[in-house]
Amino acid sequence: MMSENRKRIAIVTGATSGIGEATVRNFVADGLQVVGCGRTAEKLTSLEQELGANFCGVAGDATDPELLEQLFERAVKQFGHEADIVVANAGRGLGGSVKDADLEQFQELMNINVNGTAYLIQKAAQRMVETQKTAFPQSAADIVIIGSVVGRHISPFSAVYGASKYAVHALAEALRRDVGPQGVRVSLVQPGIVISGFQAGANYTDELVDSFHEKFGPLPSCDDIADTIAHVVSLPPHINISDIVVRPTRQDYP
Repeated sequence: MMSENRKRIAIVTGATSGIGEATVRNFVADGLQVVGCGRTAEKLTSLEQELGANFCGVAGDATDPELLEQLFERAVKQFGHEADIVVANAGRGLGGSVKDADLEQFQELMNINVNGTAYLIQKAAQRMVETQKTAFPQSAADIVIIGSVVGRHISPFSAVYGASKYAVHALAEALRRDVGPQGVRVSLVQPGIVISGFQAGANYTDELVDSFHEKFGPLPSCDDIADTIAHVVSLPPHINISDIVVRPTRQDYP
């Protein structure tokens, strides 16, 4: 049985910017111990210096199965036991319709958004199912997957990105049905429009971003989504918010 006083350990991918960085900061502020993964080693080092002993960074590509395995090993080595929270956040965007999108970029998009997520949540599920044999219902184990409203309501203008998130949503629900009965919670968090570095990476124009503020603002921040994630994992172990959408109040669609 897990000690009630033992700190929870989280693994967060895409930890160097946006929702991932905000989640890392939120967790550390709440007293969790965090292993963060990102491509920018310098930013991870900066976070280590700023956040202190409860954060350590592992630089690398979140589509690399060997690197993902290292995250779990680092959690045990650095903090003393298996991670009991995994946030699958690493990903990228890509604007455009099926007719017009850059399909060379689409291949990269699918690799990080779908393959990388699948590798990570599979490793998390295998480890968590084992630990929950003795820990549940005294202790929680959480796999949180970042989806998108355009994976729920497909937009013709963000079609290929939406397709990747549609696939991620299917993985999340399939995994929940598999490991939920074994005491592992799976939660799909689907943000609406949140302004971050995502828009630049998806090649959105300044005019399009300005229109988001005009039509739907005020817009949620990355901190708002991090607060949602923190709430989901803070619930008693027998309660699972499996599917949650977070939109600006004025966003009618998607």
